[in-house]
Amino acid sequence: MRHLLDTTDLSLKEIDDMIALAVDIINNKEKYAHICDGKKLATLFFEPSTRTRLSFEAAMMELGGNVLGFSEAASSSASKGESVEDTAVMVSCYADIIAMRHPLEGAPRVASFRSSVPIINAGDGGHSHPTQTLTDLLTIYREKGTFDNLTVGLCGDLKFGRTVHSLIKAMCRYKNVKFVLISPKELSVPDYIKSDVLDKSGNAYEEVETMEQAMDKLDILYMTRIQRERFFSEDEYLKHKDAFVLDLDKLRTAKRDLTIMHPLPRVNEIATEVDDDPRAKYFVQALNGKYIRMALIITLLKWGGALS
Repeated sequence: MRHLLDTTDLSLKEIDDMIALAVDIINNKEKYAHICDGKKLATLFFEPSTRTRLSFEAAMMELGGNVLGFSEAASSSASKGESVEDTAVMVSCYADIIAMRHPLEGAPRVASFRSSVPIINAGDGGHSHPTQTLTDLLTIYREKGTFDNLTVGLCGDLKFGRTVHSLIKAMCRYKNVKFVLISPKELSVPDYIKSDVLDKSGNAYEEVETMEQAMDKLDILYMTRIQRERFFSEDEYLKHKDAFVLDLDKLRTAKRDLTIMHPLPRVNEIATEVDDDPRAKYFVQALNGKYIRMALIITLLKWGGALS
């Protein structure tokens, strides 16, 4: 039995195989419509979620399986003081696989110590969001056909954004990937990501403070939210906020085949006028999340012997 707690739990070959499976699902939906008949997915979401929870539920349903679970801690026995370990043991009695989101970093890993079924980390605090990263990788592959030799711009809150940290870790494993880190200094990539991931991997990167400084060189632009509460003062927020709003004017110098991504939800960091630009792929990205989670459920159930 295997769990998915971090993208680095998977080898590059396993990631490539999972992406190939997701592409096959996209092209042959009927082939997979009953592969999980009789199987149950438990969605244990101790904090709010829209896309992740619903895409997991849609994924299992489209595989022919069933879903049970809860969407907030208050509706679970956690509100009575039940530990994560005990919840995992109990839910293992009712489900074949578990997707867990939790505000505390490491909670899914703790659950995996006692669970008798595969645990999928659906986001743990600011630490990791591996299924979002797999979603991002599937989107990049479908748009670019490769992970090698790409220049990836990451824009917005790069300090607290777990999706950004996970994507950097994943993309650093491929050949000749360059990163442009676009953020105010207050929200720059943490030093440990630079030293433990970027520097160790040898991948080239640069830090800039406006999109215009980088736009013409990017193959991928990965947008994230700038949150007012992350700044020490309102004046600092107001000084920076417009520099990190993507609109058509900022795309004037961008490549014609740029891929614009966002893990969603957006607030105002991408103007709605960009939605009709053919380079905008963030809603396609959300759809890809369902397909990669279908592939992940099948893979983990097969590795655990629950599917032949």
